[in-house]
Amino acid sequence: MSAWIEMISDEDADPDLQQVLQLARTPHGTVDNVMRVHSLRPNTMRGHVVLYRAALHDPANTLPMWLQECVSSYVSILNNCPYSLANHWANARHLIGNESRADAIEAALHARRPETVFEGRELALMRYAEKLTLRPGEMVEPDVTVLRQAGLSDGEILEANQIIGYFNYANRLLNGLGVSTEGDVVGYYAQETSKM
Repeated sequence: MSAWIEMISDEDADPDLQQVLQLARTPHGTVDNVMRVHSLRPNTMRGHVVLYRAALHDPANTLPMWLQECVSSYVSILNNCPYSLANHWANARHLIGNESRADAIEAALHARRPETVFEGRELALMRYAEKLTLRPGEMVEPDVTVLRQAGLSDGEILEANQIIGYFNYANRLLNGLGVSTEGDVVGYYAQETSKM
């Protein structure tokens, strides 16, 4: 079972759901369980797809994609969300493009010691992600000032904030409904990698 609630298959979807499933299709042509779990309420699936693509896959984002995926992975580690971690760490590893560097980053994030592999703006982002995920009520303006002092623009700070906020939402959706990767194609680059 891929979730603790019913998920409607493509074959059993009514026309309204079919339309939203089309919107949610991945580059692999599938609908991942993170989206299909909304199938009983297509409007939340539509909103989720739009939010996800705006936060993480918008071409206007200026943070490097590998760093966006590392932030996503760190939030998922902090929330103990195996679904998001499986997908977004696979993406981060692919984008980092260096196995030993990726191994070091993965170990550091799992140990909650990003300072062993990051410095400057990258480290500041990981610390911001950790505090916003684990202690959101303690956020203060100096938390943003530190990011600015590390060299991040206000636009990049907003990008990071939205990625962190999105993954806190998605992690809770996934963990709260017992969604697994069963039947999914794990990682955005899985098809591309398999052709190499």
